[in-house]
Order: sequence, then C-alpha cells, then structure tokens
Amino acid sequence: MKELKSGFVTLIGRPNVGKSTLMNHIIGQKVAITSKKPQTTRNKIQTVFTDEEKGQIVFVDTPGIHKAKNKLGEYMVTVAEHTLKDVDVAIWLVEPSNFVGEGEKHIAEKIAKCNIPVILVINKVDTVKREEVLGFIDTYRKIHDFDEIVPVSAKTGENVDELLDVIFKYLPYGPMFYDEDTLTDQPEKQIAAEMIREKALHALDDEIPHGIAVVIDKMKMRKGGKIMDIEATIICERDSHKGIIIGKQGSMLKKIGSNARYEIEKMLDCQVNLRLWVKVKKDWRDNDVLMKNYGYDKKRIDD
Repeated sequence: MKELKSGFVTLIGRPNVGKSTLMNHIIGQKVAITSKKPQTTRNKIQTVFTDEEKGQIVFVDTPGIHKAKNKLGEYMVTVAEHTLKDVDVAIWLVEPSNFVGEGEKHIAEKIAKCNIPVILVINKVDTVKREEVLGFIDTYRKIHDFDEIVPVSAKTGENVDELLDVIFKYLPYGPMFYDEDTLTDQPEKQIAAEMIREKALHALDDEIPHGIAVVIDKMKMRKGGKIMDIEATIICERDSHKGIIIGKQGSMLKKIGSNARYEIEKMLDCQVNLRLWVKVKKDWRDNDVLMKNYGYDKKRIDD
C-alpha cells in the first residue's frame, strides 16, 4: 500500500492577490469569500484537499498582510503572520509584476525567519503575455531563495495541478487529518455570515465594506427539513452608512439579501428564508469587546 503524505499549508500574500480564489478552485467549492476589495478575508480559514493517491493538504487561507490602520487590521495581520509558525509549507501569492513594493518586502522579511519550504506562486498569469513571466520570476528570485516558483491562474485553473504536485513534494509522510469528504473546518453558520458580507462587499461603495461585520442571530431548520430560517444583522460604523446599506425603500438590503440567499441555498442544498437587519456600532473595529462579539477574537489566533 502506498504511503500517503499530509500536512498544513498556509497561503500568504498582500490583500487581493487571489488567495481565496485559488483555495476555492482547488477545493472545487466556494468556502472563502472573494471580492476585488482588500481585506476581504479576516479570519483564518482551513480547507481540505484530499487526493486518494497522494494524501491530504490542509490549506490555511489567511487575511492579506498589510499596514494596519485599526485594531481589526492589527488582528488580521497577526492572524496571517501567526500561521507561519504552525505549518509545513508556505505558499506566497504575488501578482505578475517586475515591481516589488513595500508590502512584498515586509512579507519577504517574515518568510526569511521561518524554517519551512516556501513556494512562490505568481498568480493571474492569464492577464499577462507568456514571455513576460520569466522576467517576473527573475525579479522575485532576487528577494528570497524560494524552494519552488510556480506561475498559475487561480481564475482559469491554469497550472494549479502542477502546483498541487509541487506542494505534495514538500509534505511529510503521515496519516490524514480529516475524513476524505471533509472540505472545511468552518461551521455553516460562519460561511453563511461570510457570504452575506461578500454580497455587501460587491454591492456597496468602497468606503463602507471595511466597516461592516455580519452576525447570524438565528439559523434553524423548519420541521420537515425543507426550509432553513436565517436571521442576520449587518453591523456598520455610522448612521450614514446604515442608510446606504438599507438603500431607497430597502432596495440595497433586498439586493444583498437575495444575492446572499442564492449562495447560501447552494451551500445548504435547501430553501432559505433570509431576513436581514442593520445596526450601527460606532468604531467597532477599534473595540476589543465588539470585535470579539463579531467573531474576531484574539484568543482564537493561538488555537
């Protein structure tokens, strides 16, 4: 019988480089939310990829590493940097560019201190000419001695299988951590809250999404097991934001709700009755107690 490999792999990078898109593509199901806005991922999310022939990869998707502007930002950066201590392999996602900015230099300093294999993944290669990729590889080679460099497109799936083969190469031999049909450690309640937040990110202006959180107040299956009742609250920081989230005669809230309901129904495979409320909690992103209430608890970082 062939010996299997299994281990933990973290995805790190600046905000908006495609970490969640790559993870969703590998798993074949939406687990982490995505948007074009930075700071979309706020907590550590684990997903599981199982290959019967090779073994199991537990991916740890992290918030983008960025310069924090408030306590929530500090929490997110701590989560991202902390995971480097607990994994077997680090995957650093970057965009295809010959310019290495301050954000990348900061990450290079962090990975220089960790004693694990680091694979550089140049994402979004579908947006550049093939012959340019070698130049990008050369640029990044100069800032760190990577174990491997793999160009991919998380959006189209180009070269993702090759990346998986490379990851398995660096994982230790050992038994699987999860059943082969497990896809994530995230409870459905958490994923539902994130899906609502994603739809708000897509629908709202640039300024507002950074200041929202979503709390599921109720999630209960009706008798008969065909309809799930979900009640959720969107938390925002200002009264003016509340008006924008609700929209004219409730139109924006309706839009967020119907888009989120569609995604949640796909996930749960049942009909969903979703009701949304909006509450203002001023400056909650700088309030430790409120952050903890909304699922951003510093104690969880050490779990």
